[in-house]
This record gives sequence, structure tokens and C-alpha cells, in this order.
Amino acid sequence: MRRSSQHPLPPGELLGSALETGHRLRQSNLPPASETRQVPVLIVGAGIGGLSAGWKLAKAGFKDFLMVELEAGPGGNSRSGHNEVSAYPLAAHYLPLPTLEATAVRELLAELGVLHGDARATHPIYDERYLCAMPQERLYRNGWWQEGVLPQNGVSAAEREQYRRFYVLMDDFKRRRDGKNRAFALPMELSSQAPDLLALDRLSMRDWLLAQGLDSPQLHWYVDYACRDDYGTGSAEVSAWAGIHYFACRDGEAQDAASDTVLTTPGGNGWLVDGLAQGIRSRAGDRLLTGALAFRVAEENDGQMHVDLWLPAEQRTLRLIVGQLIWAAPLFLVPHVFVGNDSLKAAARSYSHAPWLVANLTLSRFPEERAGSAMAWDNVLYDSPGLGYVVATHQQMRMRPGATVFTYYRALTGMTPQQGRAALQDTPREVWAEQILAELERPHPDIRQVTTRLDIFRNAHAMARPLPGLIWGNARRLFAADGARLRFAHADVSGFSLFEEAQYRGVLAAERTLRRMGMNFVTSLS
Repeated sequence: MRRSSQHPLPPGELLGSALETGHRLRQSNLPPASETRQVPVLIVGAGIGGLSAGWKLAKAGFKDFLMVELEAGPGGNSRSGHNEVSAYPLAAHYLPLPTLEATAVRELLAELGVLHGDARATHPIYDERYLCAMPQERLYRNGWWQEGVLPQNGVSAAEREQYRRFYVLMDDFKRRRDGKNRAFALPMELSSQAPDLLALDRLSMRDWLLAQGLDSPQLHWYVDYACRDDYGTGSAEVSAWAGIHYFACRDGEAQDAASDTVLTTPGGNGWLVDGLAQGIRSRAGDRLLTGALAFRVAEENDGQMHVDLWLPAEQRTLRLIVGQLIWAAPLFLVPHVFVGNDSLKAAARSYSHAPWLVANLTLSRFPEERAGSAMAWDNVLYDSPGLGYVVATHQQMRMRPGATVFTYYRALTGMTPQQGRAALQDTPREVWAEQILAELERPHPDIRQVTTRLDIFRNAHAMARPLPGLIWGNARRLFAADGARLRFAHADVSGFSLFEEAQYRGVLAAERTLRRMGMNFVTSLS
């Protein structure tokens, strides 16, 4: 392997989801059940959707449920790690200020003590420890750091006029109301379904920009970056509805922060995982079974759902007879797990999921800087395969050099998802590490000297890709329906992966389940 420096690669691990256990779904040799249990309510998947479903069930006073998770711990795309220097994210790293529609998010933040006062206030107050410290973001381009992510240096007057027109269009979408619904709401299910807006789901974001006469290369890079950042897919493939949603849905406000401020911690969104899990434990006890692969789901003649779990630590199969099932695992698993349900299987196969790579670089000190803006929390690299990095210790507002962790993100665009998954599976850690260090050497010449450890985390099916036709198509709507015994609660049901969407789907599934069982509760969704 050719390296651009004589410095040896730092040590580290190649990590990821439970690939070996998950791939058992491709086999048909799992043993029959050695034990059968009755479970009134089962939640499959302990990501944000599953945790939110359990959180709502427990808040309503219902405790007789079980949550099962393939991984060793809960969290899904909001998991975090930690070492002697800092906690750090393994995936999602921030939460925008929640909008007025995101009532369940606000309720959770109030419970966690992060939102103070009335959770439904137009301008609530947030705990300053969670408000991202300034500077929040910057861009490295042409050997120079600039504040903000939209390219500014060396941009012509004609392109700046296109910037202005783009933001006018986004502001118009942000202000538009159709009756009581905003054009682009968060959660997306509350968005307007006016025909002209739904039509945006039938073309790509890139084509929509060109149709508006917006052809600025810098503007196209910026929009493409936004799509890769939120959807793991470039603007030439992302639905225009999804692309516009990124810019037009976020209008949360606060008394003590600007509207574009985000909530974050050194461990990214891990604090939200911990808060949901603690809310469940404090009300219902330990309801989580980890290291459990759900490999068969069938509705049997007795009218109940039978769910078979492979427990690799015990090398045995457990059968659960379930009254109500909340499927909060990714939808790509449905064709491999569900018996019958051909329409659901076909709908799941119409989805496409983006592969991602996240690297955490532990540094002995902050690296050297090129000229321009000072170190920010989010540091974006122009025209790079990666999206850049966030600084885990930024919230500590350090005023002097010290050890830190950089969390680097890369959506494997420029190849098919299948090719990306093959690359994640087959590429050695050393190759990824060399690529990442070479990329970060551009803005930080001594990054190799100060990196003491470099861990790679792989996510082969990180998020649903909102390709044209998915968001408002029949396949997605099928999963959003309320079944008699089955409902779906993963962010995939919204068509893209955001915390707000996963939490909404989990809470909605829980409330529908409570109604099916005839239980009284106070809704979190209005």
C-alpha cells in the first residue's frame, strides 16, 4: 500500500453492525424453537423507533411488552462510543431545534430537562449545555477555511444571485400553508399533500434546480452535500420533494438560540438513546433483550403473530407468540423474515438503502490549521469523498490544545448501494484509514502525527434512500398503515432517516397499539 507519509498508520478496529449474525437470515438451517413464550406486545428493533414505542407504552402505564434487538445495545443510527478522551458518535450527531409539529420530540426533551418550561411554546428555552457552541460550521475549499458551508470565496456575482433566488424559493416553501398543514413539515406525515407539491417527488433534486434556472456549480455542490449528508445519496438521485424538505422543514425556534442552532453532545445523539432507555426502565423495568435475531414472522391460524428469535449466545431458537407486533427494524429485512405478506415483501424490495462509513480519530492534540476560520463543531470538506468531521470535545469549549476525537463521515456515493456494501465488507481497515488520513491532510498537514487511534464503523444499510417516487408512493404508504396486529415503526416508514421521523413512527405505533388494546392514554402527537 503506498502512503503519502512515512508515519505508520495508527492502531484501531474495524467495527460495524452484527454482520455475521444478521447474515444468518440468508440461511435456512436455523434450528426449531426449544422454548415458547407468550408476549402481549413485542417490539422488534431497539433503534430510535423501537425505543420511542417502548417509551410511549411505558408512559401510558403499559409494562407487559418485550423489545428485542440484534445488536449488543440499543440506539440504531444514534449509537455512540467512548474512550479515555471523550464520548463520540457512531452515526447521527445532532438534533435540530424541534418544530411546533414535533410535539413528541419536545415532550421527550422536556422530560430530559433539556427543554425548560412549556414544551409546546413557540419559543422555548433550552439548556445551554446542549446548544451547539459557536462556531457551528465551516467549509474547507481551495486551501482556505470559511465560515458557513455555502461556498463564498471567489464566487461570481451571477452565482450569488442564484444563491439569493434559491433561498427565496426555500423561504416560500417554508412559509407556505395549505389549510393547517405546512408545505414541508417535520414529521413528514403532517406535510401538505397538494398535487403540485407531491409532483416534486417524481423528479430529482438536481433536475428541479435546473428547471428553476439554477445551474451554479457551487450551489449544486452545496445542495448535493446536503442530500449526501441527510440521505446518503447525491442530489441527482434524491427526490426533489426530499431535497426541498431538507431546507424547508426546519424552522424550530428558541428564546436562547438562533433557529439554525442544533442540539448536540460529545456522543452525538447517544444522549437521546440513553434518555429513552432510562424512561422505559424507570417506568417498566428491563424490557430489552439484546443479541436476538428475529428470523421468522408469521400470522398463524390462532390469529396471533409467531416470531422466532435466534439467540446466538445460547445457540438456540426462542418462539414468541405475540398479540401485537411493532416492527421497528429496517424494512429491507421484511422479505427475509415475513412469511406470506407478498405485498409487504414487494413494497420492501422497492426500497434502496445507503451504505455509510464513520471513522473516529483520537488525537493527542488539535492538528495544525490552514488559514481562515477557526475550528468549528462541523468541519466540511469541499469536493471530497467524505462529508467532513465533527469535533467531539467542541461542547467543552476548549480554549487551549488538548486531546480530542474527530468523527469523520462518508456516504458511499458514486457507486451503487450494492457496490458500497461490498466495499464495506471487503476493504481492510488499513485501506480506509489511509484514505481518510490522506483526505484530512489537506486541511491538517500533521494529522498523521497527532492521530493515536483510528476506528472504522461500517453501516451497510444506514438509511433509506428517498429516490423519486418513494416518499409519496404506494409502497411507503403501505408500511404507514395501521394493521390489526402489525404496525411498522422504523424511520424507513417515512422514507428517510431522521431522529424526528423515527421517534414519530415509534410513538404513533405505540399509540395505535394502545388503542387496539382499549387502553386510555394522553397522546404525544398533538
